[in-house]
Amino acid sequence: MKQYLEFSKEVKEAIEAGKPIVALESTIISHGMPYPQNVQTAREVEQIVRDGGAVPATMALIDGKIKIGLSDDELEMFGNADNVAKASRRDIGYLLATKQLGATTVAATMICADLAGIRVFVTGGIGGVHRGAEKTMDISADLDELGKTNVAVVCAGAKSILDIGLTLEYLETKGVPVVGYGTDELPAFFTRKSGFPLSISTDSAEEVAGMLKAKWDLGLEGGAVIANPIPEEDALDDDFINGIIENALKEAEANGISGKETTPFLLGKVKELTEGKSLVANIALVKHNAKVGTGIAVAYNELNN
Repeated sequence: MKQYLEFSKEVKEAIEAGKPIVALESTIISHGMPYPQNVQTAREVEQIVRDGGAVPATMALIDGKIKIGLSDDELEMFGNADNVAKASRRDIGYLLATKQLGATTVAATMICADLAGIRVFVTGGIGGVHRGAEKTMDISADLDELGKTNVAVVCAGAKSILDIGLTLEYLETKGVPVVGYGTDELPAFFTRKSGFPLSISTDSAEEVAGMLKAKWDLGLEGGAVIANPIPEEDALDDDFINGIIENALKEAEANGISGKETTPFLLGKVKELTEGKSLVANIALVKHNAKVGTGIAVAYNELNN
């Protein structure tokens, strides 16, 4: 296994020193935002993690290796390259064998983090059950990964283009705790509320860390969703964003867009129809998640040391 892992100098030193480490994904760089905002946001998020007392480890597949931590040049390359594959669990083996560039999704980043012994991962939002999944069976691999891989995912909830109710039902079936961080309902990415209540709520990083430690000490496999709402000043209006999503879904269906192309298309349409407001919101929520996730990583590291 070790032949496939390559650690950056910063991450390797952090592991040796027993410092807290926060995993970060690369799909948000290559597929989630336009250049140059993608690279700028990636650098700023990494700095937020450092400022909070942890070490960032952005994941990606490069030249047959799983890179645990990217250099500044590698971040720039991913932000500019147009031949980057979107890598989920099913794609990792093939992309490594063919030495293609692969940007890790939530599921793939969880796998890479787990291989590296990193337990806290910060992202924007998780995938989930798509609207109409009762006909299409379009369910993100993120949810299965959360059911079996021991990594906590700090996010702004499920993307509002999804069926949030069914996503929560699926996570419950998989035994995945969904913790509202400073909220008692699941946030919906661009908005703070979804109307779906959560059974666990806290505003304490130490409490989350204690839950994770107890869960994994008992051998209860699988991750956790730490749902952290977008800051109030950056949130979009519920009715405004929901109307745009409905129109984008109709356009996707009319154009025969399905599968893993659906999310990039919908997010692109949302950005277009919100005149860029969604990109500003996306950047704000990722940064906020990085701050909260770093606090949890630091608390979890203290408990284990």
